[in-house]
Amino acid sequence: MDFAVPAVLKKWPSKNNERVKDAAWSTPYQVFDGTLEECLTKFLKQPVGQRHLYEIHTAPQGELIPAVISSELAAELSRLRDFL
Repeated sequence: MDFAVPAVLKKWPSKNNERVKDAAWSTPYQVFDGTLEECLTKFLKQPVGQRHLYEIHTAPQGELIPAVISSELAAELSRLRDFL
């Protein structure tokens, strides 16, 4: 796995800590542009209760890394990155 590939951390618009899905602007917006490693680090700095609002967009890497990394997968990759 290559953690040096370009990636973008995005956040879904939210209200009361929930995704806003019915608004015209209800698409995730860019929070940070860097490498997958940097995006995972920025993701981990977010409050645990708000991480479900974030996702990482990057180039897919086989079956393990999809083009859009959910918050759940980002948390798992963060735990595993030292071993991969």
